[in-house]
Amino acid sequence: MSFELLKYTAPDFTQKMFTEAPDAKWEPAPKDKVAPVTYHSTTIFPEYFKVNGNWLLAEESRMDCVAVYENGKIYVREFRNLKQGDLVFVGRTENCEDGIYVYTNGFNERGSSLDDSFAFRLGRSRETAFSKDYDHLYELLEYEREHGNILWVMGPACAFDADSRAAFSKLVMGGYVHGLLAGNALATHDLEGAYLKTALGQDIYTQESRPMGHYNHLDTINRVKYYGSIPKFIEGENIQDGIIYSCVKKDVPFVLVGSIRDDGPLPEVYANVYDGQNAMRDCVRKATTVICMATTLHSIAVGNMTPSFRVLPDGTVRQVYFYCVDIAEFAVNKLADRGSLSAKGIVTNVQDFVVNVSKGVKF
Repeated sequence: MSFELLKYTAPDFTQKMFTEAPDAKWEPAPKDKVAPVTYHSTTIFPEYFKVNGNWLLAEESRMDCVAVYENGKIYVREFRNLKQGDLVFVGRTENCEDGIYVYTNGFNERGSSLDDSFAFRLGRSRETAFSKDYDHLYELLEYEREHGNILWVMGPACAFDADSRAAFSKLVMGGYVHGLLAGNALATHDLEGAYLKTALGQDIYTQESRPMGHYNHLDTINRVKYYGSIPKFIEGENIQDGIIYSCVKKDVPFVLVGSIRDDGPLPEVYANVYDGQNAMRDCVRKATTVICMATTLHSIAVGNMTPSFRVLPDGTVRQVYFYCVDIAEFAVNKLADRGSLSAKGIVTNVQDFVVNVSKGVKF
């Protein structure tokens, strides 16, 4: 395997800026869900806090949260999970002035060798060539299958085509999917495809509308509810294909989080958004590569809770790779603008993307 992760180089804590920095300060949360006025807001980057003269890394970070000191460790928590009395780090500086250091270049990622101040096509658009991105992605996925955790975030468009459903199922069965995040629609239309061979009433191969096909997704939800769960529906109706079928058969965890517009929804869908967010973050905590496809809502949500790094069980700090794939440039650039050194956008039809990926990786 030719793929190699970028090496993480920790800060040199013998430098004067670190040795002369004060210890970081904390203040107790005044109420449940309320931080002290001068709380420190976390980022996607590795962050170190000086405690009793030692620099400690906040290991499971996410942006727009607060850092809490508890039992000798630093925990990054959402404001809604704060409890009165939690010791919250305070300070609005990020370069050691308050004993807090935000480390933005630990992976030594190579930048552009272009010295000119003017150049064409430096952004990512429908005119960008993505051949190199695909080649890199194939190598990355083959590495991650054995050494990492690949998390996919999918919109319903991925289930509207017979070839993309088959291609993603192949990826699941081949070990390239360790978790799936989606909404009610992706699971509903994928199960509809397996149950009635349609998605929103259209044939998943010919795209022809079936008579009374607008009932099909509702009939699918209704039937799943009759059985009480997706696995029981798959068994009871002898479902033999599809994205969700493959996840169930391969025992790949999936988290479905509802929205205000959902029909039904399916029994497994989280109706409470914060319960759903907690379940999503449990998956994100394990992920080393995240691929978001054709869902601006879920992509931004996952982007906001995914740091640019992961601390492995042996203490190694490694990069988290983050891809956003969408035919809309807005969705792709929205994720690229989140500030992550690992966020990369690919502007293309997600159905074609899944098919290409399944053809490009080794099984």
